[in-house]
Amino acid sequence: MSDSESDAGDQTAGIEHFDGPVENAWLLKIPEFKPEDNPNGLLEESSFSCLFPKYREKYIKECWPLVVKALGTHHIKADLDLILGNMTVRTTRKTWDPYIILKARDLIKLLSRSVPFEQAVKVLDDEIGCDIIKVKNLVANKEKFVKRRSRLIGPNGCTLKSLELLTNCYVLVQGATVSAIGPYKGLQCVRKVVEETMKNIHPIYNIKALMIKRELMKDENLREENWERFLPRFQSKNTTKRNKPKVVKKKKEYTPFPPPLQDSKIDKQLASGEYFLTDEQKRSKKRQEQVDKEKRDATVQKERRERDFVAPEETNRRAAKANSADTQLDVKSLKGKIAKANKRAAKS
Repeated sequence: MSDSESDAGDQTAGIEHFDGPVENAWLLKIPEFKPEDNPNGLLEESSFSCLFPKYREKYIKECWPLVVKALGTHHIKADLDLILGNMTVRTTRKTWDPYIILKARDLIKLLSRSVPFEQAVKVLDDEIGCDIIKVKNLVANKEKFVKRRSRLIGPNGCTLKSLELLTNCYVLVQGATVSAIGPYKGLQCVRKVVEETMKNIHPIYNIKALMIKRELMKDENLREENWERFLPRFQSKNTTKRNKPKVVKKKKEYTPFPPPLQDSKIDKQLASGEYFLTDEQKRSKKRQEQVDKEKRDATVQKERRERDFVAPEETNRRAAKANSADTQLDVKSLKGKIAKANKRAAKS
């Protein structure tokens, strides 16, 4: 089974004890790390800093006591500098978990990315992680980037909400990044959907595949089989239409011989006999051609002007009306009307 074949939110009974290699690492249950496992604490101090934008200053200032309280349970010290606009987390001598400083770093990163504190504080749990996906560099064109980002959100956030329900993750699209918080298997699915959406693959395809996988996961007989035959296959269609030229030039047949040389100006003069004329004869010939051209133009112009003064053909309206009445007269109907009139006269 591939890493994305089972549903992201389903939790399977873990394998607590194992001696050899395991085929599916997701079934392993990681033992809880307790203070007794590291009684000596940490050797040196570690710290991380993160800048936050100006518009987040008010919210971070309000929720900072909650951040200090949440990190204090893990013996992590948190500092807020409103002048420089950064947040700092550092370990203390009482810190016994070496990985909690990375969780605290993720917490302040999420707060700076407009994630609410109620969702960001979940990162401190062992089974929950976060992933900040940078999507701006995946699309070069700004208009395409905005369109695909809105496609990921969907109408009224429906696409994003369905993705959250299928992966058990909190997903927030903010600016040039997508922040996701949830189980590690769900984060894999979220990253795949986001990256493929930015590559012009509609997210509804992946959402439909996740729904099919969730149903297949409920069947015990199909749980360990390959699910490729059940998943829909969507072929990418290239819908770009290339502009065809109005005049399509046909290729000439290939010939190994070069094309014949074109006649030069001197060759044309030799063929017409103009080459042997004197300069005076050439000038007189040119003047004669100009006079002939002016005569032709004057004739065409005169015809065009006289065209407006040509009287139209007149037709006799009365004669035309009589002719049309004669052609439309029905003799049989006229006889029938006369017979009916005679009968009425005889009865009266």
